[in-house]
Amino acid sequence: MSAWIGSVFESDVGWTHLEDLVDVGNRMAGSDGEREAAELTRDALADAGARNARLEPFEIQGWTRGDSAITAGDTTQECIALPRSPDERVVAPLVDLGYGMPEDFEETDIEDAIVMVRSDSPDYYDRYVHRREKYYHAVENGAVGFVYRNHVEGCLPPTGSVGTDADPVGAIPALGVSNEVGARLARRFDGESITVSVEADIHPAESQNVRAELGPDTDERVLVTSHVDAHDIAEGAMDNGAGTAMIVELATALAEREDDLETRVEFVGFGAEEVGLVGSARYAERTDSETIKAVVNNDGVVRDRTLSIITQGFDALQEVANDVADQYDHPIGTVPKVGPHSDHWSFVERGVPGCHVKSISDGPGRGWGHTAADTIEKLEPRTLREQAILLTEYVVALADSKVTVDHRETADIAADLESQDLAEGMRITGDWPYDD
Repeated sequence: MSAWIGSVFESDVGWTHLEDLVDVGNRMAGSDGEREAAELTRDALADAGARNARLEPFEIQGWTRGDSAITAGDTTQECIALPRSPDERVVAPLVDLGYGMPEDFEETDIEDAIVMVRSDSPDYYDRYVHRREKYYHAVENGAVGFVYRNHVEGCLPPTGSVGTDADPVGAIPALGVSNEVGARLARRFDGESITVSVEADIHPAESQNVRAELGPDTDERVLVTSHVDAHDIAEGAMDNGAGTAMIVELATALAEREDDLETRVEFVGFGAEEVGLVGSARYAERTDSETIKAVVNNDGVVRDRTLSIITQGFDALQEVANDVADQYDHPIGTVPKVGPHSDHWSFVERGVPGCHVKSISDGPGRGWGHTAADTIEKLEPRTLREQAILLTEYVVALADSKVTVDHRETADIAADLESQDLAEGMRITGDWPYDD
């Protein structure tokens, strides 16, 4: 066992791949950069020893950023368009809705207004309210524009997509502003008429999933996944270059331990996650769910030192994580809740065992994520290596033929979403996958 651990500690494979990804530049879904990053990942998986490394393309709704602007009084405020915002200009009164909790939309008249909301949720609230949920509350209540204010200081306007699977382009123009610009707008222009405009090229495009394999050629398989795409305003080091670097590092370690694998392990770098989990949804809808033993989805790893595994209510995924933590006397946080906001969800919604692997973080929301500050120097190679050791053991354990990971009934997952107060928001955003 110690030999492979030493190899991971000495490895620079994952970190080198992370550097390659951030140096691509724009990895927006459907862009040339996303394609280049997918090709680099395919080649890195092949070099690691995985077999049948390949790309599988699929069509998506393309969106390319143009200019955007907020004009208030005689001022022009710095902003960026949110991906899949429509190409549109509106003039209307600004309504600062603070956190923009569901009840705030019910209690405030926002008809024909431009609504501004924060990117976080208050400490007293029992769940995180996602950007898209706030956006569609605004749409449903008659707003004509949407301004998303970062809660993180540092003059960093946030990005993040709008739109639904059925209607990929949003209904009203949407822009992100920094904490500081948001404070200025609220102080000087709340209730005053402002202008928001978005210019964007909306066009057909193509994304792709990356796939490769290790281990025996069993019908059943464990998926080790990440997403390759990133928002166009940043390097996307944390979200999610680090996750894709991790699957390359895991492929390298598991190739050395291939004889320990009793179930096929498939590595998948999904495309177009940031615009609605499109790549993972395409994969999930075209495969037999019963052949997937577990999904280990890496999205948010490396940004902090201690792993957190959100186990989506699958007891075996939590038990195996606890066993690995005990074996290595190294902490792994486990969260049994259901979380629908990364590529594991395309499988979990169907009852397939899946977990979301990230890092424990003290701060609310995404931190540097979805801003221009998502850069590589905020990450450390030692964290990648340490987490890779734990996750290598986690995948080997899940691939053990003696380990059973039961699928769940979709009715039970729906009940979890209801009990966690997530169902209403998912219905509003068009993400509710079940018949009511």
